[in-house]
Amino acid sequence: MRTIVTLNEYPPIHRIFDCYAREEMAVFLDSSLKNQLGQYSIIGLYPYLTLVKGERFTVNGQECSQSLEDYVKEYLRAHREENPTDLPIVSGAVGYFSYDYGRRKEGVESRQEETVQIPECILCFYDVFLVEDHEAGRLHLIANGRRRDSREMAEELRRRIAGIPADEEDGGKGSEPDGMQVSAGFEKDEYMEAVDKVISHIIEGDIYIMNMTQQLTVRSERQPYEVFQRLRRDNPSPFGGYFQYGSFQVICASPERFLRMKKGHVATRPIKGTRRRGLTQEEDEALRKELQESEKDQSELLMIVDLERNDLNRVCVPGSVKVTELFEVETYATVFHLVSAVEGELQKGKDVMDLIGAAFPGGSVTGAPKLRAMEIIDDLERGRRNLYTGSMGYVTLDGDCDFNIVIRTAIYQNGVYHLGVGGGITCESEREFEHEETLQKAKAVLEAIRG
Repeated sequence: MRTIVTLNEYPPIHRIFDCYAREEMAVFLDSSLKNQLGQYSIIGLYPYLTLVKGERFTVNGQECSQSLEDYVKEYLRAHREENPTDLPIVSGAVGYFSYDYGRRKEGVESRQEETVQIPECILCFYDVFLVEDHEAGRLHLIANGRRRDSREMAEELRRRIAGIPADEEDGGKGSEPDGMQVSAGFEKDEYMEAVDKVISHIIEGDIYIMNMTQQLTVRSERQPYEVFQRLRRDNPSPFGGYFQYGSFQVICASPERFLRMKKGHVATRPIKGTRRRGLTQEEDEALRKELQESEKDQSELLMIVDLERNDLNRVCVPGSVKVTELFEVETYATVFHLVSAVEGELQKGKDVMDLIGAAFPGGSVTGAPKLRAMEIIDDLERGRRNLYTGSMGYVTLDGDCDFNIVIRTAIYQNGVYHLGVGGGITCESEREFEHEETLQKAKAVLEAIRG
């Protein structure tokens, strides 16, 4: 039996997560940028069902003969629970699908080496959720009674939270800078040469647009949770998070929603187009205006919007897929982004796994046509993308979901941070600008590691 306790007075949710951040499988979906996209932050604790897709598919550590997709579809159908609240989740799973999960799903073989050893997918169904509604100023403690009595668990959570000092502290205090070492998968001229090859593919008619990325590795003694605290403080985002998976940690400050489904209504929000923030108010406004009016960036985004419309039409009610926003500029701490929105209604009989199967990975981080772009990505990039440009988020037991695009994200494993950076390439792309854009996108994460 589920127990929900609502608090009107409580410490900031990131201060609460401080108490749990080192517990294995603890997860935090963090809307540190509190805007219309980031109304809720979600902590998941104490998983009772852990699904891991690597070389094998395991359920609570035991190999399973079913596919991950079939298992999740059957589990959601057999354990469906309606959500009687207005909260985004009271029961369900939090986790990720890596880009390499999507690459394998699309049948694209890779000849690139792994840059980091993580599973292709992890989904954990949690006994406990802490959900903060930033708009209403309330924290909801949800215990589902899967692992122990829900009332006892809720009371234990309430007491622990009550013991956290109410004063706001400056997150990210810790060790002094340690002279981090950064290495890139490409030298500058090599990356620009790869951009030339992408443009050649476009001219030859193989593709219309492609997202070209490179991997950065950063050696640092800075601890991953400290990096996360700094990143959320200095570069707040609506779709960030911290996943504690024991052998590796995920630190995310993504600005981009991939897929949200609420009661069968589906929305995707692709980003294409970036400008740095200005050093003065005048320069800032000029860069914003430049992005808003850029025909190149509008053209890129329009191609991705068309791809997303086609993807959603595979599983949505015919005629329901609409472009609801086009060429909007969103403002973040270090960059501006050009965004659009596409929405539709899921067909009856389809579920979240059908939606992910139709649309994943997101078109904004592959290119169009998607399959050919993914083949060229593997040919030109150095190292597999792993989680980068995959998705993090949640699936509920009543069939809803919300997933981001994994950008502005680092994976920490064995003392090394791994992060990907990239951008969309069209036949109008300027090589120097494209290389500079990748470095601009890395700036927030690198500064959080540097401290």
